[in-house]
Amino acid sequence: MSVLCWGTSAALSQTMSAPATSASMQSNQMTRMQRHMTMTLPRPLQPGDQQKADAVLQAAKAAMMPYQDYRKALADGFVIFLPNLPQPQYHFTRYAYARDAQTHFDPSKPTSLLYKKTSDGGYRLVGAMYTDRVDAPEAELNDRIPLSIAHWHQHTNFCRAPLGQLAGYFGPDAKFGLLGSINTRQACEAAGGKFIPHVFGWMVHVYPYETDPKKIWSTNDDDEGHDNMDHSAMPGMKMN
Repeated sequence: MSVLCWGTSAALSQTMSAPATSASMQSNQMTRMQRHMTMTLPRPLQPGDQQKADAVLQAAKAAMMPYQDYRKALADGFVIFLPNLPQPQYHFTRYAYARDAQTHFDPSKPTSLLYKKTSDGGYRLVGAMYTDRVDAPEAELNDRIPLSIAHWHQHTNFCRAPLGQLAGYFGPDAKFGLLGSINTRQACEAAGGKFIPHVFGWMVHVYPYETDPKKIWSTNDDDEGHDNMDHSAMPGMKMN
């Protein structure tokens, strides 16, 4: 498995750092981002689903326990994704775990630990992220963490701007990136861009310290919505 190529990583950085200056612009960004998000459909709760999800939750909590101090995570091989880009939360990713997750699921080895920046320049641990390969069937995702409990998702239909057109990632008329109006290969190639169907792979977040059950498996851990990718990024998976 490869990490993001530099050009696409830079394009993501440009997309995600675009400022939202008004409520209407934020609404437009949300609409555009929905064109670049694929989520699993919820399934009816089946016998054993809650118990399976609870077991993963407890495993995640145990896996996170040694890493309350973010420096321990760094020492053990977790790497901060886009550390210099301001984000509501930061993904500390262990790429060996991401590779392993493509072939088997080990809830004791989350692909990423999720931290929020603290006022003293450190990081506070809030959650974990599990991943699967980009072409994993829903049955496999459901077997790992039931779709009646959690919403797996992918970021999709990314059009990388041609050289010299970085401005196309920004503003209400943005064409490129995860905030852009372009969401098909045909339109992307017509604009001279490079179309990337899937950004990373399947991913799901868990927040073991939440007291509201609805927030434990939420795709949005706060009002800013970390998965919108207007301010943050998802690490670790190959782009196809």
